Amino acid sequence: MVSPIQAYLEELHRRHHLVTDGAVATYIPELAKADPNWFGVCLVTATGSIYEVGDARQPFTIQSISKPFVYGLALEDHGRPVVLEKVGLEPTGDAFNSISLEPGTGRPRNPMINAGAIATTSLVQGKSVDGRFTRILDMFSNCAGRPLAVEEAVYQSESQTGHRNRAIGHMLRNFNILERDPTPDLELYFKQCSIAVTCRDLGMMAATLANQGVNPVTGRQALRGEYVESVLSVMGSCGMYDYAGSWIYHVGMPAKSGVAGGIIAVLPGQLGIGVFSPPLDDKGNSVRGIRVCDELSRYFDLHLFNRPSSAQSAVRARYSGSQITSSRVRSTEEARLLHQLGDGIRVYQLQGNLGFVTTEVVVQGVVSEPGAVRHVILDLRRVLSMNESSCHLFHELLAVLVAQKINLIFTHAERFPLLRRFMKVKLKDRFDQDYRSFEDNDLAMEWCEDQMLEEALPKGIQGLTAAVEDYELFQGLDKKELCVVQELLERRTYRQGDVVVQMGDEAKYLYLVVSGRASVMLQTNNGARKRLATFTAGMAFGEMAFIDRAPRSANVIPDTELVCDLLDLDAFEALSKHDPLIKIKLLENLCLGLSSKLRKSNRELSVFE
Repeated sequence: MVSPIQAYLEELHRRHHLVTDGAVATYIPELAKADPNWFGVCLVTATGSIYEVGDARQPFTIQSISKPFVYGLALEDHGRPVVLEKVGLEPTGDAFNSISLEPGTGRPRNPMINAGAIATTSLVQGKSVDGRFTRILDMFSNCAGRPLAVEEAVYQSESQTGHRNRAIGHMLRNFNILERDPTPDLELYFKQCSIAVTCRDLGMMAATLANQGVNPVTGRQALRGEYVESVLSVMGSCGMYDYAGSWIYHVGMPAKSGVAGGIIAVLPGQLGIGVFSPPLDDKGNSVRGIRVCDELSRYFDLHLFNRPSSAQSAVRARYSGSQITSSRVRSTEEARLLHQLGDGIRVYQLQGNLGFVTTEVVVQGVVSEPGAVRHVILDLRRVLSMNESSCHLFHELLAVLVAQKINLIFTHAERFPLLRRFMKVKLKDRFDQDYRSFEDNDLAMEWCEDQMLEEALPKGIQGLTAAVEDYELFQGLDKKELCVVQELLERRTYRQGDVVVQMGDEAKYLYLVVSGRASVMLQTNNGARKRLATFTAGMAFGEMAFIDRAPRSANVIPDTELVCDLLDLDAFEALSKHDPLIKIKLLENLCLGLSSKLRKSNRELSVFE
């Protein structure tokens, strides 16, 4: 089945292949050999989906599309302040090969014109010219996701005819922008422009910029993410030369063109586009390339400045500890207290991309909570990305909450190492407190409940050891009846990690916890284990099989050493003949327990409706 995106690209390619405007570049003799009918389009998403059509595998040379990538490498080597001393940021409105230098300083106006690109190339570090080029080529290859190489014939042609660029190089040397003989840097520049790529490579390189410098297919970091914003900024203002204003107005994506007929366009966080068609307009941009990108932007609404507001949707759900509790099964007294105190726990289930505006909505919601709140859980399970501004805001929120003696807890945060590193460093500087994070909401909720119960109960959390009369299942039985039931029980001890109940096994016993703690675990489709419930002293598990006789539906594993009294199913059935009233009372208690669990599930489901 053909993807609708692929089908649209094929239809787009068919229509624009009929365009015959423009002319192939001839000022570099090798470029004049290009077939004007070559035409390819490739779209790559930030998640790694690739759509290509036409001559997407036809090799050509990257030319000026190399400039933003080498600029990123120079930023990595020296940082922004040093690079800005050598190359400016302002658009010129002039042609790509214009000699556009600031009066007095000789600094090139921006890194996208030849003068700025030559200066940028000179900043790439290495022990030799060959070593410097190897670094450039490796970075390009990582962006493209495959090994690239120089087209030697084009390189020789550029080197032999690049007199204007040589003049620019000597002018840069005159102003000390280049601090050595310009010849090696010029040859390095000619060589970087002569790297052979395909339209598919351009799409992948654009998607790498869209994905914070990480190739979306290989997962390799090609450019440091902190500098990608600077690369995209100069592409947005200067990448299309004296057509840059019209481009950003109509198409609305940072872009870069090359005289071999290539264009890349980047929608940050979403996708990259590569187009290849050699015929150029009078500004040096691919005619078909501009038209294809313009139509793609309009059809799929890709304009950078037409993004819908997502601030209100950052909070997917918000609930309290009285609405949803942990899977830890509590005693009657503990459950009663948690129902009263549960509003002191607030859970925010977040979603989407967290930046300044989306995170501000969360922060404002938390600080507006009533004074009775003692614990705030931020669930990041459905968060797609998080930038540094959101980390700053979460840290400042933590500072506010610590002052109010309120705990801030993160769940599902392991996918965001930036948050973890940021919070740990800042916490050491400001607070005598660790970064508190749990694998999931259930564990975080249990921790919060335990804190509240430790404060509210004189003897702390119950459940050390239970006598027969303490079992919830035996509530309502008199002493004589308790003696009858006690005779039916068999006591067993299990070590931590043993399997007490195996999923799929035949049900033979109901288990009553004397001491210790056990959890009901279910294996999910992705291989993870999910906790369904945790039982402590006085509680029963395995009771469903006493009602429907079906095989066990989950595993039960001791979290600690576990002592249980086992009630045999056959012995339970025999009560019908000898002590039917006891059996009725036990069944009533079983039904009450199951009803309570069902009500809890219904209450929790209603929170997300």
